[in-house]
Amino acid sequence: MSTSSTVKLIECPRDAMQGIHDFIPTKTKVTYHQTLLGCGFDTIDIGSFVSPKAIPQMKDTAKVLDSLDLSGTKTKLSVIIGNRRGAEQACEQEKVSYLGFPFSISETFLRRNINSSIDDSIKRLHEIKNLCTKHDKELIIYMSMGFGNPYGEPWDVNIVMGWCYKLAKLFDTKIISLSDTIGTSEPKSIQYLFKNLVPELPDVEFGAHLHTTPDKWREKVNVAYESGCRRFDGAIKGFGGCPMASDKLTGNMPMEKLVEYLDGKEEGSGIKKGPFQQSMEMALKVFPV
Repeated sequence: MSTSSTVKLIECPRDAMQGIHDFIPTKTKVTYHQTLLGCGFDTIDIGSFVSPKAIPQMKDTAKVLDSLDLSGTKTKLSVIIGNRRGAEQACEQEKVSYLGFPFSISETFLRRNINSSIDDSIKRLHEIKNLCTKHDKELIIYMSMGFGNPYGEPWDVNIVMGWCYKLAKLFDTKIISLSDTIGTSEPKSIQYLFKNLVPELPDVEFGAHLHTTPDKWREKVNVAYESGCRRFDGAIKGFGGCPMASDKLTGNMPMEKLVEYLDGKEEGSGIKKGPFQQSMEMALKVFPV
C-alpha cells in the first residue's frame, strides 16, 4: 500500500543502459546486476523484451536473466515490454516478477516509443494483464509524460489523475509509476499528484520515476516523499535518462542521492552500504563517463 512506512527503492540499470551505443557485453551486465542484487533494493529494472532493432542494448536480456543467481537475495526483477509478444517472452522467464508497460497520455510519445496509439495501448494492456494473471506476474504501468508534455498536446494534472483512475479500474493495477520522462517535473505538480492520488486510490502503490538535473534532485524527492510517495526509481550516478530531454544534464534520479535522503528519515533506505559502494565503483567501469 502507498501509505506504508516502508520505502521501496527500484534500481534501473535498464534505463541507464538502453541508450548506450556501444554494446555492453552480457558477462559485464551479469556481473554488475549480480552485485546490485546484494544491495537490498526492492526491485531491479533489469532489461526489456522489445525489438532488438529498437533497443539493441537489451537484446541479451534473456541471457542475462539465465545467468543470474537469485538464491541469496529478496530483490525482485522487472522488465519492460511494449506488446503481447514481449509479454509472452517475459512470462517465460521464471526469475521475472514484474512486467512494466510504458503507457502515456501522449499519442506522439507512444508512436515514437512503442509504435502505438492510446486506444491500441489499452488493447495491449488487456492482453498483457491476462498474460500476467495466467503466469503469476504483476503488471506495473508507467505513466510516461506524467509531469509534462513537450509535444504541445493537452496536459495537466487532472488529465494525469483521470488516466490513473481509469487504468487502476480497468486493469486492477496495483502499481502505477508516474514518470518524469523529460525532466520537466516541478514541486507543485509532484505535490498535487501524490497528495491526491495516494489517499484517493489506497489500493494502488504510486511510484516516482523522476529525471533531474544535479541541482534539482532534493526538492523533487522531498516533495514526493512528503506528499506520500514511498516508491522511488533511480539509477546509480544518474546514468541514463530520456534522450528527448533538451538539457544534457538531465538524467535519471541518482540512486545514491535517494539513499542519502532516505537514510536521513526514520525508516532509512534499507540499502546495504558495502555492496552499494561496490556497485557504484563498478558502475564507473560499466558506463561511459
